[in-house]
Amino acid sequence: MFLYFSENLIEWFSPLNAFTYITTRGILAALTALIISFLFGPKIIAALQGKKIGETIRTDGPSSHSSKGGTPTMGGLMIILSIVVSVLIWSDLSNVYNLVLIASIISFGMIGFIDDFTKLKKSKKGMSAKTKLILQFIVAASSTYYLLGQGSSVLSSEVLIPFTNNFRLDLGWLFLPFAIFVIVGSSNAVNLTDGLDGLAIMPVSMIAIALGIFAYVTGNFNFAEYLDLPFLQDAGEVFVFCCAISGAGLGFLWFNAYPAQIFMGDVGAVSLGGILGTIAVIVKQELVLAIMGGIFIVETLSVVLQVGSFKLRGKRIFNMAPIHHHFELKGWAEPKVIVRFWIITVFLVLIGLSSLKIR
Repeated sequence: MFLYFSENLIEWFSPLNAFTYITTRGILAALTALIISFLFGPKIIAALQGKKIGETIRTDGPSSHSSKGGTPTMGGLMIILSIVVSVLIWSDLSNVYNLVLIASIISFGMIGFIDDFTKLKKSKKGMSAKTKLILQFIVAASSTYYLLGQGSSVLSSEVLIPFTNNFRLDLGWLFLPFAIFVIVGSSNAVNLTDGLDGLAIMPVSMIAIALGIFAYVTGNFNFAEYLDLPFLQDAGEVFVFCCAISGAGLGFLWFNAYPAQIFMGDVGAVSLGGILGTIAVIVKQELVLAIMGGIFIVETLSVVLQVGSFKLRGKRIFNMAPIHHHFELKGWAEPKVIVRFWIITVFLVLIGLSSLKIR
């Protein structure tokens, strides 16, 4: 929105030209999302407390979590509000990528909201896993199919293999199910990771910035040519969206840091995971997302292995799944688990970013 006014008023006030740069608007989007979180966070927490919208703690979990019962949940509403408002203010609203991303994060957020609402009002288990997966599949398929329909200049069926000399695997019609798997898998992986105070939101913020860097360089012809990456026209605008995610995430972490005043709930985790997957598909970095989101993958695999082992052998592999609870039961304090998982994510994000140059 601000970009439109800037472009039309530059001839009258030349300093407005600064707002035409993607980097400037990305920084401002992050700051705007952060400020919105700071301003509305206390109000949202108070409103959720007033409505008695609190987290129900699983009875089979670590005993140290019993004190968290009743902590306001559905804080993802704050995150989505901060992201969408800042993107509407600072991004190019004619850009097809950001329009799809706005629609996607709201759609995934609605799925998470329904799940959270069902847990609070009807069943502690929330909506059925089958229904949830079907809805996630529909959102992921719709966004990917729409982008593919815009032509090869917007989204191709190629998958880039990181750390190779620009080797690309053209999946053809198989790209659609592949992209859906990446988006839905990312959505559920973040959701499984969101079990400790601040554990999921910090990796999400770090990965968002890294994907924003990929978006910026692939959307810039000179950088893309220098780094031997596919040039994706107008993809640089996704950088603004990624910055908004990071700013909103840090703003939420202010209230979600241990001991948490609010939890993001499924409305936050499902939407953030889904949007990271969608961005990775747009900038052709699906496999790099798997590297940077290694913590999310390990958390998911721990659940799969635990369930599979118990069904096949009648024995559990971990003390408890997801794996962050396993470490808690091994004696690690919750803040130690959180910070160590953050450190691992920093390491993995740096590895992912190194694929820009190492090939």
